[in-house]
Amino acid sequence: MVGLDFKPGDYVRLRLALEELDGRILESSDSGVVLLKLSSGYNIGILKENILAGRVLRKFREEKEEFKILRKEGLPNIGLIVTGGTIASKLDPRTGGVKHLVDINEFAKFYPEMFDIVNVKTIDIPFMIASESMTSEHWRKIAESVKKMIDDSDIEGVIVTHGTDFLGYTGAALSFFLKNLGKPVVLTYSQRSIDRASSDANLNLQCSARMAISDCAEVMLVGHATINDDFCYALPGTKTRKMHSSRRDAFKPINSFPIAKIWKDKVEFFRGYNKRDNKRKAELDINYNDKVALVKFYPGQDASILDFYALKYRGIIVEAAGLGHLPVSESEQNWIPKLKKYIREGFVVCAAAQTINGRLDPYVYSNGRELVDAGMIFLEDILPETALVKLGFVLGHYGWKMKVKEKMLENFSGEFNERLAV
Repeated sequence: MVGLDFKPGDYVRLRLALEELDGRILESSDSGVVLLKLSSGYNIGILKENILAGRVLRKFREEKEEFKILRKEGLPNIGLIVTGGTIASKLDPRTGGVKHLVDINEFAKFYPEMFDIVNVKTIDIPFMIASESMTSEHWRKIAESVKKMIDDSDIEGVIVTHGTDFLGYTGAALSFFLKNLGKPVVLTYSQRSIDRASSDANLNLQCSARMAISDCAEVMLVGHATINDDFCYALPGTKTRKMHSSRRDAFKPINSFPIAKIWKDKVEFFRGYNKRDNKRKAELDINYNDKVALVKFYPGQDASILDFYALKYRGIIVEAAGLGHLPVSESEQNWIPKLKKYIREGFVVCAAAQTINGRLDPYVYSNGRELVDAGMIFLEDILPETALVKLGFVLGHYGWKMKVKEKMLENFSGEFNERLAV
């Protein structure tokens, strides 16, 4: 083994017994192993004792480049809210991982095409966090930031960048928290980071910019419509789910249609939508109760699970089977007695479809009718995650305590369809 005077981030050439390898040194938790990122993008670990020689080809220097965006005359202004996720990250050459973009100049450096469509008048970074770590408090902060921006008469719309995994929950929350919208609110993301040739970030941001200055005053998710870099869809905030772990077109409308098809230079609307009115003042309503849960029913599940939730929570959404079925009187796991007991005591139990697509109908079979008689609320064609957010929103309003069922079945933000989309 040779003495190796390498530091994380250095680009080096290492000579082994049978080959030479070029790559960037990464931070290693094992002092006896050199971690190397190859030009292929793969990382390998090499025992130091197996390295015969090595030299630095390029020393690592922390980027100090000053990049200043120029506002372009005649372009509309938008607000940008950055909350974390892959779309707000760049490669860290010292660790091989990613780190956050922290200001608008970095966004302009990595995503310059967006700034040919709009000027970003205001940027807010309320937090930088992965979406799986978000809580309702983060949803509130995003909503407050959106409200402040759209109240600015000089801003045409707002883009929120976000992690993908739980983006659907935030879309639903903003749809309930922001009432009477007069301007577009666009949530966007990327499945793949900007250092990858297959990144979806650039097109998603360009299409988001188009929707942020469009005539559609709704909360919507914008991202790749296909696996190719051709166009995006704008999808409704309460009817969209991530349906694939890694594909660029991961998000799909459920029991609904896209609002629009978007190219880099134009927008084509598919259906009716809430029209822009820059004079209309949005109302912020961020009352929320976190004592809600989402429970998936599975075969053999005992009704005693309700004992736990009724003790600690105000209400639950049950992902029920078929048209909204749970074990009832003919079953050994009969849920009816405990449902009646806890619902009588004020615990709220709602049903959503675990099939995702389709609508609940408790009146087709006697099973469903028993559950209705027990007091369960059947939430038609709503998405389970949207139902969870809505239940927290409804229970967060003290004045709605005596009309929870009525409010859960009220169509606040397009979470229900009168007829199923096909």
